[in-house]
Order: sequence, then C-alpha cells, then structure tokens
Amino acid sequence: MNKHHESTGPSDEQQITLRGPAELADALPYLMGFHPNDSVVMVALHGGRGRFGGRLRLGIPQSAQEWPSVAEQLAECLIKGSERRGGRPDAIVVFLCQDPAEGESGNQTMERLRPFAQGLRIACGALDVPVLEALCISGDRFWSYVCPDARCCPAEGNPLAMPGTSVMAAAATYAGVQVRGSLREMEARLMPPTPPTGVAGREQQLALDAAGSALVPKLLDEESRREVSDTTLKLARQLVRRLGRAPAATPSLSDLNDDRLISHEEAAGVILGLQDRETRDRAAEWMEGPEAESALRLWRALARRCVAPYEEHAAAPLTLAGWVSWSIGDEPAARVALGLALRLDPGYTFAQLLHEACNQGLDPETLRRCLRGERGTRPVRRGHGTGRVAGARSVRARTAGQRRARTGSALPGTTPGRRRAGQPRAQGRRGTRTGR
Repeated sequence: MNKHHESTGPSDEQQITLRGPAELADALPYLMGFHPNDSVVMVALHGGRGRFGGRLRLGIPQSAQEWPSVAEQLAECLIKGSERRGGRPDAIVVFLCQDPAEGESGNQTMERLRPFAQGLRIACGALDVPVLEALCISGDRFWSYVCPDARCCPAEGNPLAMPGTSVMAAAATYAGVQVRGSLREMEARLMPPTPPTGVAGREQQLALDAAGSALVPKLLDEESRREVSDTTLKLARQLVRRLGRAPAATPSLSDLNDDRLISHEEAAGVILGLQDRETRDRAAEWMEGPEAESALRLWRALARRCVAPYEEHAAAPLTLAGWVSWSIGDEPAARVALGLALRLDPGYTFAQLLHEACNQGLDPETLRRCLRGERGTRPVRRGHGTGRVAGARSVRARTAGQRRARTGSALPGTTPGRRRAGQPRAQGRRGTRTGR
C-alpha cells in the first residue's frame, strides 16, 4: 500500500454544473488527470454551489483493520489542508475506486468497501464537515453509499458514461485537459518490468553490480567523489542530447525507443552516480527550456532500469522525473512519480519536500530560482563544500553489500523517515546511496 497521499489545490474557476452521482463519477478522471485505480479520492466542496477545492488520493489499505485510523487521518488531512489554503470545506465527496478481485462481482466489491466508506463519512462528520456523496466505482459501474432510492441508485449499480460523452468531458476537451489513462498505466512507465525481462534484466543487474564495485570506493573519498559527479553529469548530458535527437512518438513507443538508446552500462553509471546528493541536485537544474522534456525521458528510462535488487536506487531518478514534471506544469505526472519515489524510500527527503510543495499548490518557480542561483555561483563555490538544494540533507556513504533498515510506511499527515540530529543512518544494499 502506498500511504503517501496526493492532493491538489482548487481548480480553475470554470463553471461546470454536475448533476447527480453519474456526472460526479464521470468527472473523477478529469479532476485527477488519470483514472485512479485502487484508490480512495476525497474532494473538498466550497460554497452553496459546491465549488471543487482541494482533493486527496490514497491507495486503499489492503487490511480492513487499517480503515478506521486511515479514515480519520484522511479526513483531517483534507480539511486541515483546505484551511491552510484559505477555506474550510463546506462538504466533501468521496470516491472508492477498485476493480473486482478474481471471482468477485462489482456489487461484492462495493459491499466489501462499505465499512471504509462509512468510516470516512463518520470521520468527516466528526470534524463538522458532511460527506455530500460517497461513490464506489468498480469495473464499468458505480454505486452510491448515500442515496437510498433504488430507482436512481439500484443494487446492481449504474453503468459509467461512455468516454467523451458527458458535460465534463466536453468542458475538459475545450479546456485542453487530458486524461493520461489509469494510475497503473502511468506507474508502469516509471517501473522496471515485473518480473524482470529475461536476459535484459539480468544484463542490467550485472551492469549495476559492476558500476557499484567501481564507484563505491570513489564515492567514499571526497576528491574522487567530485570526479564521479562530473563524469556522471557529463554522461547524463550526453544521454539527454541523444534522446532529444530521437523523433517524437506515442508514449509507449517513445519509452521503448528511449530504452534502446541507452546501454546497460550507461544506465548503471548514471543511476549509481545519482545516488550522490550533490550530483542529483545539479541534475535537477535541467528543469526548463528545450532540455526539460529530454531530461524527463532520461529520468523515466533510468527508473525503469532499477531492476532487483536495485529498486530503491530508483528514488533519485523518480524524484527528478517528478520535479521536472512539476516544473513544466504536469502536476498529475509529478505526483505519480514522487509518490512512487516515496513508496520505494519513505525517508527520501528531496521527494518528501517536492511532494508536499506540489500537493500544497506552491509555485515551482521558487525552487527554479534556487537552482538557477546554485548554477550561477557554482564556479566560485567548487571545493568549498557541497551545495544544498531544497533542504535535502547530507548522509554518509553506504558501502556495498550492506542492507538498509526500512523505516516503515508513513501515514498521511506525518513526516516519514525523520531522525534525531546525529542519529546515524542505517546502511544500504548493493551500490551506494550518498544523497537524499
């Protein structure tokens, strides 16, 4: 379960009137930018006409024992977050989205999730914010947990509207809003094949093993570490330019072409080099202009190359992918990438900070100015300590073969992975991780 929530600020003031559960169910992908599989989504409503405000997404906990506590935390997170952004919600709409399990009907899925929906209604009501509607979307149908009228909300549910036929679809098309498929499909672009693809997966693992053996001793030495950083960034820059010269294609074909353009050894060298915090922060400077899209393609490709047992090494390229997506205005893709980074490493500070800032609706220009400043002053500062970006903290290098203890999943509203000052960090597995 991914316990890192995703939320957004109020949407633009476009007047669209939604009438009833059917149009609410159809509007969900346009509110999120994707179809949220296996997710609970909560949307704040403001004013007498129910203007959409902040929204929050979380993976549905697999264990029903977690539902009461998660419901309380989600309600508090959305309501308190809305208050910080300027207004307490007047009501909330809840969506539970989950396809039927094997041998299960949509109606059975809805009934299984009913206690969770009721817990969310109770948690919101305890904070004096009513749940106006609670919907279950399963398969191609939806059910209302609120409406008791079988004439409009029958026990067998109602079919979802055909894609592109609703008032919300028309308004979204006019506004240029795109739905990028399902959450599962978006995550697949950022993850290695499961299970790893035969020979290619094995060759990538061997390349990562070799790169780790060569780079770990250098990363433990300050002077050699700077050389590794320069080499990593030079190689990454070459790959960005190489990808930029490749013709544009559909997302799936583009990913396949990008993977073919990067060798196993090149991918391994950059992945290991990005585990150094300063190297990663310098790579984060490629966040605007013509190079941003090519850099985003590189970070996605590198995340897909983090095969077992190097899955946690993907936190760095995933965070960079999330940062570039946010910087160029693609907030749904940013939240997906940053959520994956935190799922792999709940204590990854840079991802934590970006995830929180993106969720709070902050302007990425603040961080862009910081990175431009770092780039402008670097020739003066080289050799006088490492740079810091966005509050990321330095950690000690971890040697190969040692396993890092996991901190456990963090619940919404908490800050995962925090340690007291001076507390040593546990050790990592293959390769080295010297940055957060």
